[in-house]
Amino acid sequence: MEPTQPTPPPPSPEGVPQQGAPQSQGWPAPGPYTSPGMPYAYGQPGMPGAVPYGQPRRSTNGLAVGSLVSGIVCCLPPLGLVLGLIALPQIRKKDQAGKGMAIAGIVLSAVSCLLLVVGLVTGGIGSAWDGFKEGVDEASRSKSPTSLRTGQCFLDDDKLKDFATEVEVVDCDLAHDGEATGRFRITGFDKWPGDDALDEVAEKRCDTINTAYALDTWAVPTDVWTYYYLPSSQTWRGGDRTVICAYATEGDPYKGSVRSDATTLNADQTSFLRAVNPIETTVYAEPEDDPDEDFAANKAWAGEMLKAIDAAREGLKGRHWPAAANGPVAELGTTLDAASRKWRKLAAAADSEAYWADYEDAWDLLPEDLGADVRTALDLTDTPPAEEGTSA
Repeated sequence: MEPTQPTPPPPSPEGVPQQGAPQSQGWPAPGPYTSPGMPYAYGQPGMPGAVPYGQPRRSTNGLAVGSLVSGIVCCLPPLGLVLGLIALPQIRKKDQAGKGMAIAGIVLSAVSCLLLVVGLVTGGIGSAWDGFKEGVDEASRSKSPTSLRTGQCFLDDDKLKDFATEVEVVDCDLAHDGEATGRFRITGFDKWPGDDALDEVAEKRCDTINTAYALDTWAVPTDVWTYYYLPSSQTWRGGDRTVICAYATEGDPYKGSVRSDATTLNADQTSFLRAVNPIETTVYAEPEDDPDEDFAANKAWAGEMLKAIDAAREGLKGRHWPAAANGPVAELGTTLDAASRKWRKLAAAADSEAYWADYEDAWDLLPEDLGADVRTALDLTDTPPAEEGTSA
């Protein structure tokens, strides 16, 4: 028999591999069976941006978002209500997201509108607005002592303790605890020098600043003294080097500004006060120990008094005064001439016994109301305080 050719198998349907044929390698083609039970998604599974095949992402209605925001902030209640009512039909028509936000915005805005009407009827809105303005005003007046500016009067709830964190700026015509007179920056220290070192610097500098700020010393209340706010060790580490000088009281608040400088005085007033004030300043520097205990210190102080008196004499003679002040200025000059002679003897005393011999007569020529008539003529404070005190 002739060998017979095997019958070839029938061709397989297109796309179905024959049995025993090599299997194709790689990932299966995308199709409905790639992820059983799930629609095919563009992008990698679990990655952002994957959306069901053939279905675009639903957008959120912008008016719904605006309605919710307006309802929450309550700034324009009618706006949130209107936006929400417009948003609802748009959401249904365009099959958008945001229905819940629109409804919430409508509810919140409606409640806000109701409260607004009630407030207008009862006056509550006006009261709330007044309270808000008062709070804003108070907050704007409350500040750190380091932010005080020259001429600002303030209340200090800590009553001028060693370290204050907040003061309230008020009008100087109102009761206040103090008045800022100036500021300066601490220099010369590479590290925190300690409170004592800062006190020493601040006392000298603030005395000078305050002297220039309140030339009419008789107008300064007796319980108002030189005061200053210093950096603390904590604020120093943050770069704070500013000292704020002030006139202040630890007693009852006082009214009125103590400022009397070139911004408030005329040229005649300024010249007179600058001539005679050094006498007053030197008076307060008298040594605590009497001549029997420290003769050298008292003799040196008498010499400083003589310099101040002679400087005042020259200052009064070197100016043309208003007609009303000519007589009082001449009379004061005569008194100072006599005082100069007596204080010269005091400064030249050989010992404490000689010093005591001229001491009372020297003081008699410098009464507390020295120059009161000139002050009256120049429209300055002409009554000295009962107990003057202007240094810390």
